[in-house]
Amino acid sequence: MTVRRVAVVGAGSSGLACIKICIDEGLEPVCFESSDDIGGLWRFKESPEPERSSIYRGLVVNTSKEMMCFSDFPTPADFPNYMHNSQLLQYFRLYAEHFNLLKHIHFQTTVKSVTQTADFSETGQWEVVTINKNGDWVRHVFDAVLVCSGHYTHPVLPLSDFPGYKNFSGRCFHSWEYKDADAYRGKRVVVVGIGNSGGDIAVEISRSAEKTFLSSRKGAWVVGRMSTNGLPLDMTAITRFSYLLTLLLPKALINWAAERALNYKYDHRLYGLRPAHR
Repeated sequence: MTVRRVAVVGAGSSGLACIKICIDEGLEPVCFESSDDIGGLWRFKESPEPERSSIYRGLVVNTSKEMMCFSDFPTPADFPNYMHNSQLLQYFRLYAEHFNLLKHIHFQTTVKSVTQTADFSETGQWEVVTINKNGDWVRHVFDAVLVCSGHYTHPVLPLSDFPGYKNFSGRCFHSWEYKDADAYRGKRVVVVGIGNSGGDIAVEISRSAEKTFLSSRKGAWVVGRMSTNGLPLDMTAITRFSYLLTLLLPKALINWAAERALNYKYDHRLYGLRPAHR
């Protein structure tokens, strides 16, 4: 029986895991990566590149190494609980080297189309068209396609929803373009949105800017990385026992307990953060 060929689109964290599991299952993975390196989202670049994800210089992950590492490749013991983006990229490099994954990756090769073959109903195969750095177009046929290209590549900047923005003399931009706080020293800055990036960037900028505002439509429950005894929150909260409690106890009681714990750190109502949702 011929070995089934699998196309893997992208060599970020998901792409690397897919290459590895294909090898484990006796399949033949062929990975196409449009850039010149692995890591995807987690590879910091000084300037954002169109059609690619972008992160800021100081980004630290919000899942602990114990919970986010691949099950068959523990994070090195000397790495911190919550890794800086450069350390996470280093971990992916160690993973790729350990399982000899790089030989399966075609760098600077962009997938232009993925379509069913003419005989798809009989073969279940897919036609994948790529273009490499030399401008050569190649048509491939695969038995399966795993798309691992990420979804943080096109920033959404709804400026038209803000009346008067055209008369604003300052700069309006998306966090996709943000790299560090140096450019905002002495300035007055408003960060719109209290998601992970908004909270992170507001804190960073506040150390340089004259004044920093964090704007939120609905508020939020702000959950820190650390739990009791200095342990990572996800490590202590995401357990079989916790899951069992969510099945057995009333939801209102669980919400009350969680909100009480969060408000013990800082009263969300006092800071204008308390949202309508539990």
